[in-house]
Formats: sequence, C-alpha cells, structure tokens
Amino acid sequence: MSEQDRVIVIGSGLGGLAAAIRLRARGHEVLVLEAMDQPGGRAAVFEQDGFSFDAGPTVVTASHLFDELFALVGRERRDYVQFVPVDPFYRVLFPDGSRFDYVGDEPRILAQIEQFSPRDVDGYRRLAAQARQIFDIGYTELVDRPFDRFTDMLKIVPDLARLGCWRSMYEWVSASIEDERLRQVFTFQPLLIGGNPFRAPAIYALIHWLERKWGVEFAVGGTTAIVKAMVRLLGELGVEVRVSTPVAEIEVEGGRATAVRTAAGERLACAAVVSNADPATVYTKLVARRHRRWNSDFLIRRKKLSMGLFVGYFGADRTWPELAHHTIILGPRYRELLEDIFERKVLADDFSLYLHAPTRTDPNLAPPGCEAFYVLSPVPNTQAEGLDWDRLGEAYFAKIVDFLGEQHVPGLREHIVTRKHVTPRYFETELRSYGGAAFGPEPRLTQSAYFRYHNASEDVRGLYFVGAGTHPGAGMPGVLCSAKVLERVMPGPGRKGHVLRDMRGAAR
Repeated sequence: MSEQDRVIVIGSGLGGLAAAIRLRARGHEVLVLEAMDQPGGRAAVFEQDGFSFDAGPTVVTASHLFDELFALVGRERRDYVQFVPVDPFYRVLFPDGSRFDYVGDEPRILAQIEQFSPRDVDGYRRLAAQARQIFDIGYTELVDRPFDRFTDMLKIVPDLARLGCWRSMYEWVSASIEDERLRQVFTFQPLLIGGNPFRAPAIYALIHWLERKWGVEFAVGGTTAIVKAMVRLLGELGVEVRVSTPVAEIEVEGGRATAVRTAAGERLACAAVVSNADPATVYTKLVARRHRRWNSDFLIRRKKLSMGLFVGYFGADRTWPELAHHTIILGPRYRELLEDIFERKVLADDFSLYLHAPTRTDPNLAPPGCEAFYVLSPVPNTQAEGLDWDRLGEAYFAKIVDFLGEQHVPGLREHIVTRKHVTPRYFETELRSYGGAAFGPEPRLTQSAYFRYHNASEDVRGLYFVGAGTHPGAGMPGVLCSAKVLERVMPGPGRKGHVLRDMRGAAR
C-alpha cells in the first residue's frame, strides 16, 4: 500500500466502516485500525453461554443509507445482511399502568391519542406536520452538509427559527400536546442520541418524521450482522480491518497529519487520517498540545457531555411472548430524573429503562426456548463524583432485575441463566469515550451543527472526523451521514479514482 495514497481510519464503528467504504469507492487506499479485539466499536457483540447480545445500537432507521454504501461498489446490501420491520417501533409503559405503542401508521397513533386525551388529536396533527417541515430542512437539506464555517449556520437560522427549533424538544411538543404522558411519548427520542429533552433543540423532532417515513427495522442476526457485512465488503474491496491495534499518537508535521503510531510502537505513514474515535479523546490523547489552537484541553473540558449508560445483558431459559421488541419503561419522575442525570450528576433511586428483547424478532439470538435481553438505564457519566461503579454495578443491576420481574417480566430473576453488565467506566476505558459519555457531546443548541466538533479539523490538515461526536451526531443515520459529509470536505485521491469505477463495472 502506497503511503502517499493511504488513508488511515481510526475506529471501526459504523461511522468508521461507512467512511472506509466511501473512501475506497473514491479510489483511496484505506487501512482501518480498531483498538478492541473485534470490529464494531459501540456496535460490538457479546457472545456468552449460547446467547448473542448486541453491545450497543439496535434500532435501524433510514436503512437506505446502508443500501447506498453497498451500491457505491456495485453490490446489493440484501446479499450481505437482511433487515426486518419492527412493530411497534417502541412500546412505552407508564407508572399508572397505561401504555402507548409508538408506530408509524398515523391512524393507529391517532386512535391511541384519542384514548389518552381526545383534545390532543388535533394537536398531534399540527405537531406531525411541523415535524415533517423540520425533517425537510434539518435532514433532507442539511444532514450531509458540513458546518465548518459559522456562515453555514447563519444560512439556516431563519428557517429553523420560523419552525420554533430554538425551543427545547419538550417545550416544542408541549405547545401542541397537553397530556403529560403524551408529552413524554413524543419527547424521549433525543435520549436515544444522548440528549436531554429539556435541553435538546426541537430540530431533533425530525427523528419523529424520519421514523414515520422509513420505519424502524432490526438486522437479522443483530446489529453485529451489519458490522460483519460491512467488514466482509471491505475485505472484498481490498481494505484491511486490523483489530487489537489501538492508536497512541497522530503525528503532525507542518500542520498536517502524516502518520499514526500504534500502542505497540508501529509507525504507519499516511496521506490523511479519518477518526471514528471520540474527537475529545483524539484531541486530548493523540494530538500534541502544540498542534492545537482551536481544540485546546481547556475548551474541550468546557463542553457539556451526554449522559452515561448502565447496560445489563441477560439470558433467560424461558420466553415472554407478550413483550415488544423495544420497550421504554418510564419512571415516576421525568424532568427531575433527567436533571439528576445530566445536571446534578447523581445516581437516583428511581430510573427509566429501555428494555431490548431481540428474540421477539430473531429467536436465533438465544438457545431454543430461551430469551435474550439487554436493559439500558441512563445514568450520570464519569464526570460525576463519588460513583464507584466497580462497587455499585452489581447491586444496581440486581435492583433493575427485581423491578422488571415485579412489574413487567414475571419470574425473571428465577429464569436468568447468564448475565453481564457494563457501566460508564466501560465507555470511558474500553470505548475511549471522553468522560464516559455514551454519545459524545450532549446535543444542545450550542453543541449542534457548527458548534459540534467539525468533520475537518481546524487544527490539523488532513485530519477528519466521522461518528457520533461530530456533525450531524449520534444514532445510525447520524454516523452514516457523517461519512457522507466526509466526501464534501476531503479531497479525492486523484490519479487512482478509476480503481473502484472499474470494480463497480465488473460487479455488474
């Protein structure tokens, strides 16, 4: 591989793998370096006692973005990984025993709203119409556009202000919906990308229309099947994905990234570096201070981080067919719990949970007659003081299991046959996420678009970013679109641009 043409991708999360595919499709020579012992990053897999647990993201939306990646090199995504629809998208459960099935079909949504609060039916119609307008601007026009200049931001301010996007998600929804339970149903979405609905701007209402437009799907075999499909494709294109190879330094000469040095001491020269790793960690750990004026340690410390996550994985020797694939279990406090997590940074006695039961859709993820689960609880990140997760983790998991068994999954504790858990410390150490934040910077108004880490580094030429920490943000559509932004900010390889065009012709 020519060092003059090689692009090194740090990290093999979905954003890094998508970037590697797009780079190769443009004719770049590419090498992917992954610190962990398997590809996937947050989308890794834990296999234990015959059960398969996706470690991280499981909700597939805008699956056409995967189709695009494979089509770039003349392949059909369906030949590599299959997606199946999930219905309901989410089942939302409330402390009073009521439930709301969050779906894409408007008549079904309106029928449920009618049961909850008839006066909110027309309010939802207004909300959905506005969400569609926000989607048309915030997603269709802007999601793959770089925001490296403040003037890029100024151009969109009038349209977003007209739609009220400067308000918080909760405030925006509350202007149309009166029932408190319904307000929670239509504002929890920012939590799926690390945002507090009382701080995240209403531009994230586009998530609602995105799900309405394209639905929610699940990958047969779990999210790890997507990772394996992308790695297989890269192998066919001549791209190596090298695992157990953490990067210790990005070398900079004359203001340009010229090489990476691995933790084992190997120096790998390159023409450019694309980082799928957390930008805050990359800047503070891999790029020397003398090369950083815009992204100093001081300015990085001032950024507000997303919450941390406690995730428990467990397998049971029976099934619960009445469960939905995705269940959101809301606790007795909404605003107050989120204040505890994001602002006060204390571990509350109560919790809200996301319960993932993938064997409702794909029974092969567990042994016959068994059920695989993970349960996710938003918690403070590792910037919280006095939270010793080595001491707290097992007891917190037991508390959640007891709650689930008493309220939602009868007899759960007696039927668990395997279990493990991860805490914010896992995100900080294994995933190298600054401050143990599960989603990078918190998606506030002042940390979105231009105010998020830029896709092209202001400090180091030839250093680029994809993934949750940069624009457009977290979530599968966000990280996949960050790789599309890369094509707009990174020059092509020049003389070798014909290589993949030939591949596409041969594949056809």
